Parts: sequence; C-alpha cells; structure tokens
Amino acid sequence: MTNRPWVFDILNSIDGEKALKKAISRGGDLADLYWEQVSLTSLVLEDGRLEKVVTGHDSGLGLRTVFNDHQAFGATNELSPSGLMELAGIVASGVENGRELDFINVKPGRLGPAFRASLMPETIPPDRKVELVRRAEAAAREYDPRIRQVKVIYGDRVQKTMILTSDGLLAGDERCSTLLVVQVVAGDNGLLQVGYEPVGGALGFELFDDYEPEKVARTAAARAVLMLEADEAPSGAMPVVLSSEAGGTMIHEAVGHGLEADLAGEGLSVYSDRLGKQVASPLITVLDDATIPYKRGSFAVDDEGSPAQQTVLVEKGVLKSYMHDRRSAAKAGVESTGNGRRESYRHRPVVRMTNTLIAPGRMDPADILSATPKGLFVRRMGGGQVNTVNGDFVFEVSEGYLIENGRLGKAVRGATLTGNGPDILNKIDMVGSDLGFGIGTCGKDGQGVPVADAQPTLRIPEIVVGGRKG
Repeated sequence: MTNRPWVFDILNSIDGEKALKKAISRGGDLADLYWEQVSLTSLVLEDGRLEKVVTGHDSGLGLRTVFNDHQAFGATNELSPSGLMELAGIVASGVENGRELDFINVKPGRLGPAFRASLMPETIPPDRKVELVRRAEAAAREYDPRIRQVKVIYGDRVQKTMILTSDGLLAGDERCSTLLVVQVVAGDNGLLQVGYEPVGGALGFELFDDYEPEKVARTAAARAVLMLEADEAPSGAMPVVLSSEAGGTMIHEAVGHGLEADLAGEGLSVYSDRLGKQVASPLITVLDDATIPYKRGSFAVDDEGSPAQQTVLVEKGVLKSYMHDRRSAAKAGVESTGNGRRESYRHRPVVRMTNTLIAPGRMDPADILSATPKGLFVRRMGGGQVNTVNGDFVFEVSEGYLIENGRLGKAVRGATLTGNGPDILNKIDMVGSDLGFGIGTCGKDGQGVPVADAQPTLRIPEIVVGGRKG
C-alpha cells in the first residue's frame, strides 16, 4: 500500500479548492494557489564576530488570477479558513473583464522531490554550523599575514511547495539548499584587494564532504593575495580566453536574461523576434536545465507546477526557444518551459533562469590556450551589468592572467570586459570539452532566486579589455 502524498493533506487542511474557486469567481484566463513552508538558518561571521544568526520557519500562500494579460495577486500567512477566503475574495475583486473560468477536477502532476539530500541541514546542531564558519575564518586568516578582513556567510533552506491551478493541476516539490560564501580582503602598502569564493547547491550538509570550509576559505584568500601581487591589466582590444572555472556569468547576464520570454515579448531584449535566426556562432549551443541533479537552480517542478525540463535555447547558433512561464507561454501559443519562479509565497511568479549553460564542445582546453599567442586569460569573473535591450555589457575580472606565447603569464588586476552579447556569441571561435559551474542568486523584479550557470573554456578572438595600462 503506497503512502498518501503529503500535498493532499495540505490541500485539504487549507481547503485549497474552495479558495481557488472563489478567486476565479469573477472569471479570468488562469488562476493558481501556491502554498509554501520554509525552514532556514543564516549565519554571518565577520572579523571574528557572529554579526547575524537567524533560524526560523515560515509558511503561507499566494493566490493569483491572470486575466487579459493582467494579474490580481495576494498573499497571506493567515491560513485559517476565514483568512484564506478573505484573501480569495480580494483577489477575485481585482479581476476586470475576465472571461468565465471553471475549476477543473484535480489531476496530480509531479509531486517531487527531484532528488533528496543525504544530510538534511535541520538535523545538524546549530553549534556545528557555527563551528564550520569559524573554521573557514581561521583558515583564511592563517593563509597570509596580509589578510585584513574575513567575512563568512552560511545558509541553508528546506522548502516544501504545493501548487494548485484552475485547470486542475496539483503539483508539489521538496527542496533543500546549502550555501557557504567566503569573502577576504588583503592589504599591503595602502592597496586593498578582495577574494571571493562561493559554494553551494540543491543538497544538504553533505556539501562539505566535497568542499571543506578550509579549502573554500584558502581559495578566497589566495585570490585576494594574488591580486595584491598582480600587475595592472592592459587595455585595448585583444583575444580573451574564458576558462571554464570562470563560471557562466557571461552567459547568465549577457545572454540568459535576454532569452526570458517576458522581456523578449515586450521588445525589451536584443533577441526579440529572432526565433529561427542565427544569433551565435555555429559552435554555440545554450541550454537552460533545471533537471541537473543537485545544482543550485534545480527542482522537480517550477513555482507554477510545470515540471522541470531541459530547454534548448540556442542550437548551433540558431535561436530555438525562449524561456517561458505559463503567462508568457499562453501569449505565445506554446507550452511553459518550467521557468515560472518566485522568491516566496509573497511574490508572483515571473520568468527566470534555472541552470543556464553553454554546452561543451570538442576542443581540449589546453589546446585553446596554446593556440592563443597573446591576450587575456580569465580564470574568474566578477560582477557585471547588461542592457537587455541592446545586449551591451561590462563585466569585472576577479582573477586574470596575461597570455604569453600560448602560456599563462603574470596575473593582472583591474580588468573589465566590455562588449555586446550577440556580437561576442558570434565571434567565439573555440569551445572546450570541459564544463565549469558557478552559483548565484538572480535578481529580477525585486525578487531573488537560486541559480547556477556554466560554460566550457571559450575563446573570443577580440573583445575590449579595460585596464590601467595602455
């Protein structure tokens, strides 16, 4: 005899069908109920002091109705029958000129999880988590006497979600994520440099079986010290080799956001109206894939109940698809790609990336470097900015080296990369067989969601590098 999925118990306890029916009582095109329960821990250790210790639990739900491409949305953590029905009435009153909308009988969809953590963070005593951040700080400080400041951030989050939609889909997910970030400031003779190293994913405390906190801290400290000793970066147009270790910052910012269907559909993307057209080198294939096990942007279903999937966005340089949530998919006459995401039950879903990557090619990464007589080798990317309307971007390089006669030369600091997303994608002439992941929290419309990005080693034969040396 199989166990009854917990989502049915939650649905019955809040009388979710009744609330959703009231929310659509004035019509619409689509309505959904999103219930969420979260347990979390957040620690911030800075210069030996625990500046932040947060543990807590939260639960609540959001109700939304979509009508004529508008939305009525409300959220509450008052889960009593009267509180929920009051919210449903408010959402229903926000619908204007909606067509009649019937609730269709429940048909269970994916009931998650996609994969399970082996060491759930909630089973780990708080003092062990505090010990972990202190170990990281001690390792960073011991690395070099020039270390001036150390900040260690630890976070874990265990989440359950349940989604019920007006077309009868019932879905649920169970997600676990763990994160460690070490930021180090090194100083010498009035010069300060920062080293930063994050690790994390959709897994539990077993993260630290592969990423010991001391190793993460030493990596951040070594980067800060290296930049103290580095020369100023040169400036001008030159070849650049992006290591797979750089993560996928470029693909996330310069390309990914422009392929989100809400932006593209409103003409706010350089990739608007480009489906079926060549937008990149034939060597380039771009994927968004929420099914990769244990990556930070992975899940079983998105926050509208659509199953996680791999979406081919660009195939051999040709734009094949945008990322869609249910609202943008309905406008385009296609199916959702499982990219409807929200920060919490307090937020409406919007189109967001999950794990976005450039697929590996066939070249040995070492051959890409040796085939480049001179230029800049980027081992680690920093932050950046992009204009999705025209594709122009600027990114910082947090760890870079000169390329001299096809080999790594001296480290350089202060480099930036400036260019245009489609232009750079078309210029890439070598793609490595490796693949390296980076992690982050993607911000959009005032919301943040966990994501990962990745790329192989790539060569851009010419891009503008900003630096202090002429």
